[in-house]
Amino acid sequence: MVMGGTGNSNNLLGSRYRILRELGRGGFGYTYLAEDVNRFNELCVLKEFLPQVNDNEALRKAKQLFEREADVLYQLNHPQIPKFRELLRVQDRGRGRLFLVQDYVEGPTYQELLETRLNAGNRFAESEVMQLLRQILPVLSYLHSIGVIHRDIAPDNLISRNTDGLPVLIDFGGVKQLVTAVQQQVSHDGVPTRLGKAGYAPAEQMESGQVSPSADLYALAVTALVLLTGQTPDVLYDRYTQRWRWQDYVSISPRLATVLERMLAPRVGDRYSSATAVAKALSSPDLYTAPGYANGNSYSEPTVAVAPGRGSDPSTMVAPPGPPPAPVKPSKQSRPNPTGGCFQAFFGLLLLIGSIGLVWWIATRWEPDGPITNPEGNTPEETQPEDTNPTFSPEEQARKAKLRQRRERLQVDERYLVAVTDQLFYIQFPEIQRPLSDDPADAELRAEWDSIANEVLDVLEAELSAQARQRLGSYGASDRDQWRQRVNQLYVSSRALYDLADAKFAYLYPQTAQQNFIDQPIGQIWHGLADDRVRGIESGDLLEEIRFASGEFSQSLRDRLGPGEGRIYILNLSEGQLMRLNLQAAPGTTRLSIYVPSPNDSVPFLLEDSSDRTWSGTLPQSGYYEITVVNIQTAALNYALDVSVDNVTSTPSEPAPAEDKN
Repeated sequence: MVMGGTGNSNNLLGSRYRILRELGRGGFGYTYLAEDVNRFNELCVLKEFLPQVNDNEALRKAKQLFEREADVLYQLNHPQIPKFRELLRVQDRGRGRLFLVQDYVEGPTYQELLETRLNAGNRFAESEVMQLLRQILPVLSYLHSIGVIHRDIAPDNLISRNTDGLPVLIDFGGVKQLVTAVQQQVSHDGVPTRLGKAGYAPAEQMESGQVSPSADLYALAVTALVLLTGQTPDVLYDRYTQRWRWQDYVSISPRLATVLERMLAPRVGDRYSSATAVAKALSSPDLYTAPGYANGNSYSEPTVAVAPGRGSDPSTMVAPPGPPPAPVKPSKQSRPNPTGGCFQAFFGLLLLIGSIGLVWWIATRWEPDGPITNPEGNTPEETQPEDTNPTFSPEEQARKAKLRQRRERLQVDERYLVAVTDQLFYIQFPEIQRPLSDDPADAELRAEWDSIANEVLDVLEAELSAQARQRLGSYGASDRDQWRQRVNQLYVSSRALYDLADAKFAYLYPQTAQQNFIDQPIGQIWHGLADDRVRGIESGDLLEEIRFASGEFSQSLRDRLGPGEGRIYILNLSEGQLMRLNLQAAPGTTRLSIYVPSPNDSVPFLLEDSSDRTWSGTLPQSGYYEITVVNIQTAALNYALDVSVDNVTSTPSEPAPAEDKN
């Protein structure tokens, strides 16, 4: 990477900062991602000040003003605002340059999150937007209390931080204001520069530059509506009537609607006067809370029975304590089953006492390679009767008819949907030790059952291909054997395949990550994910072979993984070669595995489901090595994989036969 006229990125700025890549550019200069070599190569952001002036004297004056006025930035001290570290002055090719150095925040912007949702046919739920408002309003309250206005709130200026999921305000408008003020003082053109994003900033900010706390609140309300509707501000705002028409795209609770409407009032005096006032209005006891939302997910995640037939390293998948364990099937792979931790086991035992009977009853009804058996004469239809049952209210009949139509459209087997919904329902409601009846007294429970069934269909529609959905209820051990043979032909093992399926399943159902579920109804979803990933490996979408051209000794590969997604790399190498691998990603966001060509008791792997991001050593075998990288966070991840191999040969040794791989 070459920095806009600055020379090679291997050079250190100020003997401290190594430029990695350009993050963006605009009228105020360039923004770079850099490493701070004095702080263990910690990532940081450098914003270069490039005033638009024409002579050296004006440039000198601009820099003096910038240095004098930049002090306000260092007063900001809030955990959800990137810390400004220093004003860096460097000499480059005979000219002085100014950089603002601030902390780097790893995570996707809310704009990126929204685009991911929209591509899957989804948007942000009301409960998610409520959580965002509650988490960001205290940040605005802090800023406003010290007389600072952000000026540029929008989805692309809010980052969901990977480490804790909290929203972080970036692209601080005060920097732009400072640069603009300096440029106007030295250029004397008398033309004010308006700060703010069109559609998000209120009229008084865009037209006259007037800002107040209510301007930030206005932009925050627009941001909320964009996330809720998936529409841009120019679509939501009717310029002819000068009214917001978000009601055409989403239905939300009356209280939230009232709060947003007041935040969007055209007149400054009609809006809330402070972020604290908005927070108070949102925390009113009668505020509606959308059901089915927990821990930032847009659908509830019942506790049920990760890896089919293989244990999981506790460091790989961390499940919260509480879910009752499903019946355990002995491991089919060589990996040992994890203990899961005493804390988790304790809570699991408490729930197990009350629910093991019901879970056993569901388990005996489910045979993944055949029909659902029915002990005691109970049929799936008796658990949830048909939508034509005359004892149901018209509303319930319509709801069930809609559920049936959706299931048929998605081509999901009815018996399978009943079985998996039963499993999730009874583990979510362990106190209910009986099948549901068609009695009016069970109407609310039947509504819960229907809701869970719809949530299952949400997952199946978003995450599985039509081909995989049609197979749900019939996957079994023979399919896993067939998948192993197919991927072996590409020098990929079932271990690498399972890494990819495990990661996505753990993202969808994190509370099941420490449990064996292979022969349970929920395990069919894992099979569908694995089936799709076999096709992805065969198509090359999820598999890449790393080759070294003559004279090359290293490769740097960059990619982006969605939540729970993964990728496999293979290399044909020789015993005795020295390999070095570095995964550039934020700590705690990935799991890395390096599998050997022929695993044995002494060398089963080099890394497996590891949070480590580096490995180096002498290769113990000849053949195809596999590297899997999976994203274990709930947001998209950009990463770089650097692989170096000494003594690269142009004719690697013959790889092991495909059938020898696991």
